[in-house]
Amino acid sequence: MLVDTHGRVATDLRVSLTDRCNLRCTYCMPEEGLQWLAKPDLLTDDEIVRLIDIAVTSLGIEEVRFTGGEPLLRPGLVGIVERVAALAPRPRIALTTNGIGLKRTAAALKAAGLDRVNISLDTLRPDVFRTLTRRDRHKDVMEGLEAAHAAELTPVKVNAVLIPGLNEDEAPDLLAWAVEHDYQLRFIEQMPLDAQHGWKREGMVTAGDILAALRTRFELTPEGSRKRGSAPAERWIVDGGPHRVGVIASVTRPFCAACDRTRLTADGQIRTCLFAQEETDLRAALRSGAPAEEISRIWRLAMRGKKAGSGLDDPSFLQPDRPMSAIGG
Repeated sequence: MLVDTHGRVATDLRVSLTDRCNLRCTYCMPEEGLQWLAKPDLLTDDEIVRLIDIAVTSLGIEEVRFTGGEPLLRPGLVGIVERVAALAPRPRIALTTNGIGLKRTAAALKAAGLDRVNISLDTLRPDVFRTLTRRDRHKDVMEGLEAAHAAELTPVKVNAVLIPGLNEDEAPDLLAWAVEHDYQLRFIEQMPLDAQHGWKREGMVTAGDILAALRTRFELTPEGSRKRGSAPAERWIVDGGPHRVGVIASVTRPFCAACDRTRLTADGQIRTCLFAQEETDLRAALRSGAPAEEISRIWRLAMRGKKAGSGLDDPSFLQPDRPMSAIGG
């Protein structure tokens, strides 16, 4: 098991498959992109599967979520999913994606063993999407959502970030659209994960702002902490049900006490938290031929040092030294 000194047990593994992305979201990376990891620095498909195998069979991991960058850019993604689905015990397998390319891969991913997807979509307006992402790919994302639903990669969850002056007025429209299409909508407070360190706490759209906007059109009933468990989203029942909407308030309502995650970066580093400043190298041990027992020991030791909180609730918070695209959302 992966237990930290605060008694939390990590059962959810987030695996970044690449640092590359085909969008340039303003809250994530600069328009010109980043200096990408060199191919030799990236874990190979075999290395990824071996580390997940160790996590599942020796360390108590029950769910694996593939992230990026944009994980659909990983050429071997379908094969990786298929091999992870064949592990015993079989973990639950999810994917966080921007949806571009999902139209052509959703059916293959489902057949390989993928259980569900989270798709990022911040706006229903193509012109605002173009401003936010610096790419004209809104139609591709919408088609990806439809393909995921058709392939029964359900529940299809939609993640939305509201940015002041761009899409902060869209919360009710996004929820109405999600209810109509049977998607599970989750709003995420904008977090300090941009490479250019332009995030500012002042003026950000908070969970309170989002809920106030939603209540102008919908009746929201709290689902309660018992059903939430270790999930990052607080959820509300919409107009009496059955639909729900979630809000992930990482900045204003941190949920670190219930965190059950461990993170593997695309270049083989363990991160105990999305906002951690420290990493533990598994790639070197893996490539030196270390046995599974030694890799497990290193991983356990890394997780023992997990801090009580992310520090986001501290006004003097220091942003991570690596952008989200390199760490995995």
